[in-house]
Amino acid sequence: MKNGSACPKTLGIIFAVITIFIWGVTFVSTKCLLEKFSPFEILFVRFILAYLGLYCIKPVPLKLEDKKDNLWFLLAGLSGIIVYQFTENAAISFTTASNVSIIVSICPLFTAIIAQVFMHEKHVTLFFALGFVIAIGGIVLVSLNGSSGLHFNPKGDLLALTAALCWGFYSLFVSKINGMKLDKILCTRRTFFFAVVSMIPFVVFGMLEKNPSSVFYINTDPSVNAERFSSVLNWANLCFLGLGASAFCFVVWNIACNTLGTVKVTVGLYMIPVVTIIFAFFILGEQLTVLGSVGCILTIAGLAISNRGKK
Repeated sequence: MKNGSACPKTLGIIFAVITIFIWGVTFVSTKCLLEKFSPFEILFVRFILAYLGLYCIKPVPLKLEDKKDNLWFLLAGLSGIIVYQFTENAAISFTTASNVSIIVSICPLFTAIIAQVFMHEKHVTLFFALGFVIAIGGIVLVSLNGSSGLHFNPKGDLLALTAALCWGFYSLFVSKINGMKLDKILCTRRTFFFAVVSMIPFVVFGMLEKNPSSVFYINTDPSVNAERFSSVLNWANLCFLGLGASAFCFVVWNIACNTLGTVKVTVGLYMIPVVTIIFAFFILGEQLTVLGSVGCILTIAGLAISNRGKK
């Protein structure tokens, strides 16, 4: 019995580690794409690729006993894909990839609070409160990170905080979906479907948008699109985000959450900034000042402390 139960847990841990590594690199990949694409363009193309990828893997319909359960997939798509991914992309366009990854890493704290409020799970303890305060203090220092004196970028940092909050709600909806005991690939595909459909009104708005610097802007110039979509590097980044970080990672992350528990797995997200900082340093040439480094350490330490004492 022990051996039988150990295999799924081990697999869940492996899936979580792989996902955390890939998601850490996505901040750098997105930053590269933002040179040619708007945040919303990246979001839309990414999840069309993700949906098509999952459909090719398993082209069978998802059958629900109660059609009302579609509401959970819709809410998961809105919170974890449209709002979370869009605010994260937009945040990266205003600040560094490292900054955003550090701020978004407080997702576990919001997940724990939301789980306690809506699912009555006991996560908020003295250690949690202490860790939360330390992590928020670290985020303040990260926000002040700058090479020339103190610099606060409220737009990018607040967008990153919004993304972290949205992931907490996404985790709640994923817990509800996992409780249905359905195929994880089909569930993830259904979530992507509602997300892509919900983006269509924004696509129309983006095509009518005349300001190229707008986060919703969609370029309809044939010559510009021919250049952008003929780039192998752009397609490599888009496929990495769509097929790897979305289609693959969302499926295996849901499996890990179902196997190990949503809150427990989400705590592992505090390692994402480490991956991002390393790749951002070598690929983007981003630097962390002493102030930013201290903030990063405090944020990760706060997340670790907040999880102390949990089984």
